[in-house]
Amino acid sequence: MRDLRAYLGQRVRVVVDRPLGSVHPRHPDLRYPVNYGELPGTLGGDGQPVDAYLLGWDTAVPEAEGEVIAVIERLNDAEDKLVVARDGTDWSDDAIGTIIRFQEQYFHTRLVRAQGAAVRSGA
Repeated sequence: MRDLRAYLGQRVRVVVDRPLGSVHPRHPDLRYPVNYGELPGTLGGDGQPVDAYLLGWDTAVPEAEGEVIAVIERLNDAEDKLVVARDGTDWSDDAIGTIIRFQEQYFHTRLVRAQGAAVRSGA
């Protein structure tokens, strides 16, 4: 598993492959309440580019740039996720946990922030 904490506080570009409102390709009952995509040119725990949730965009976008404000460490899976926030938005740990729950509820996770705070969530 690759440690994604080095991304905390960094500005990144995310190419969206599952726009806000879209349906999960393998789970048709799972609809994305946020834009979700990947960081081109990176390598995640699954051998694919690192995935990221985009917070603060209220419409579907093809790509976006923002700051990595958290890492979702999946304790029972090899694929951790980044949480990228739109400039000018502020997100509490609780707000992040609530919005990503649609997908992360199926995993044992830890939310890691730059200041070192960690909150356990998920299944």
